[in-house]
Amino acid sequence: MIGRLKGTLIEKSPPDLLIDVQGVGYEVHAPMTTIFNLPEVGREVVLYTHLSVSENLHSLYAFGSKKEKQLFRELIKVNGVGPKLALAILSGMTADEFVRCVHDGDAAVLVKLPGVGKKTAERLIIEMRDRLKDWGTSASDTSPEAFELVAGQGGGDSVQEATSALVALGYKPQDASKAINKVKKDANTSEDLIRLALKNMGK
Repeated sequence: MIGRLKGTLIEKSPPDLLIDVQGVGYEVHAPMTTIFNLPEVGREVVLYTHLSVSENLHSLYAFGSKKEKQLFRELIKVNGVGPKLALAILSGMTADEFVRCVHDGDAAVLVKLPGVGKKTAERLIIEMRDRLKDWGTSASDTSPEAFELVAGQGGGDSVQEATSALVALGYKPQDASKAINKVKKDANTSEDLIRLALKNMGK
């Protein structure tokens, strides 16, 4: 089991990353809440990982904090929630925001996420409420060595990259394109576009 990676960030194509660890390149999927805080390509990162094994696929998911990784593992225990949907949930809101939604029974916010209908939102609240009752929502346990906040680097077609990232997270292409077009005048990089688009989704 691979539980943690420490290496050089080689590629950043949200929601996918490539991390070089002593000459071995690990392809990982990461939520946008993690990607937003990554340094530029070429810098060192420390990420906490979860290995998902299915009949035909081995996928590695990476997170900037142990809390985020733990929440991901709790999410995929919920009936009808697989790794892809859990990744989309953690891309649309922080771990603390999700915990608050569950504690408050706020299904209206959850249904704005891709792949989360009314029934799934209600199931998440019911099944996660007891599991998250002891979770705090103010302190972050992000490892100080994990990464530092650095402005995203430009390059390439940022609109196309941002749209592709939202589609990969489960948003319909037309919804992703509409959301990106709404905010493109206010952003300079693909990560800025994704961040603003996610914030405005469902408004």
